[in-house]
Amino acid sequence: MPRMPSAERRRQLTEAAIRVMARDGVAATTTRSVCAEAGVSLSVFHYCFDSKQALLESVITAITEHSVTLVREALQPKATLQETVRAGFQAYWDHVAAHPGEHLLTYELTQYALRHPGFAHLARRQYALYSDTYTELIEQLGARMGFVLRVPVPVLARYLAAMTDGLTLQHLVLRDDAAATAVLDAVAAHVAALAGEETAPARSGPVSSGPAGW
Repeated sequence: MPRMPSAERRRQLTEAAIRVMARDGVAATTTRSVCAEAGVSLSVFHYCFDSKQALLESVITAITEHSVTLVREALQPKATLQETVRAGFQAYWDHVAAHPGEHLLTYELTQYALRHPGFAHLARRQYALYSDTYTELIEQLGARMGFVLRVPVPVLARYLAAMTDGLTLQHLVLRDDAAATAVLDAVAAHVAALAGEETAPARSGPVSSGPAGW
């Protein structure tokens, strides 16, 4: 087996764990099944992770980063803040449409953490990560576009985290692309209005690939 840096090996095992958990569920996932998926020995796993908690935290962070990386790339300033925010939402939602099992896993991770003694801090960490990510994106976009919000950044960050979290779960249940798109259009307009920008009317009708997130 070729040697690789420990950080890269951790990423390899984390991505393998995401695939196994999305397929088999969190409770049924074992270190052996993750190692089999990654093609490594148990000794390699235990060298990288000292507990299941450490693995789950790495999984939560990696799943969040998967979609956030796409959003960062999509958040290029456009003619209006509303258009810019909407593009970020679309990048997120394209990831939801392409990887529904991965997003479904995030809710299972929350439930697992809350139901198992000693793991609840992972659920808190998960939702703090969502808010922190939105805070970072809002501040970066504000610096680039020069807008001033009418609400504190942490409040908007929690609002957007709650919106995308709830809308994603609703979509996984209902699979209604048009309804989700309408909500995301409305939220993009709301964010722009909170920055004092006059907003365009929400679009109507279906969108090609399904909803969006920022």
